[in-house]
Amino acid sequence: MKTNPIHPWSRILLILLGLALIITIFVPIWSIYLSAPQYPEGLAMFIHADKVSGEYAIINGLNHYIGMKEIHADEFWEFKVLPYALAFFALLCLLAALLRNRIIIYTLTGIYMLFGIGFVFDFWRWLYDYGHNLNPNAAIVVPGMSYQPPLFGYKQLLNFEVWSYPNIGGVIMMAAGVILITLAIIEFRRAKNASL
Repeated sequence: MKTNPIHPWSRILLILLGLALIITIFVPIWSIYLSAPQYPEGLAMFIHADKVSGEYAIINGLNHYIGMKEIHADEFWEFKVLPYALAFFALLCLLAALLRNRIIIYTLTGIYMLFGIGFVFDFWRWLYDYGHNLNPNAAIVVPGMSYQPPLFGYKQLLNFEVWSYPNIGGVIMMAAGVILITLAIIEFRRAKNASL
């Protein structure tokens, strides 16, 4: 098979993707928003690559009554790893663009897809544990009730309406997956056609 460099547009997209993934380290990735009659203005919690922000202290106070664990960023190993993982993927994007190497694109795409699946599963597992592992001695106990927030979308939990959706960083991460798959397919076809 002949070796031919990747398309100039692929290089541009990889550079932009690398820069976007660096931005993801510094902006919120996911949002969880709660609304109830006693909180008509709502309560928002934002998950970043390395911390939690927003009104999670108030949410912790409310969740205490129904036996949910408090949210403390230092308890999550993910916050220690995720910034470095995003920086690693950003570096691979820039490296693939610099070297014009489609093998790096294929490798990057495969690893990123596995990372994405693992990231979503880990987030779901965290939400599941958070909503099901309740203190049986809590002030309010509803037999058979769990309080797992939705991974994506809307859910009614007692008198709270809960929405969960990607923020800027999450949108960038999902777009990165789509772009990488598209680039890998395009570059694979270009390499195949060049070898004929």
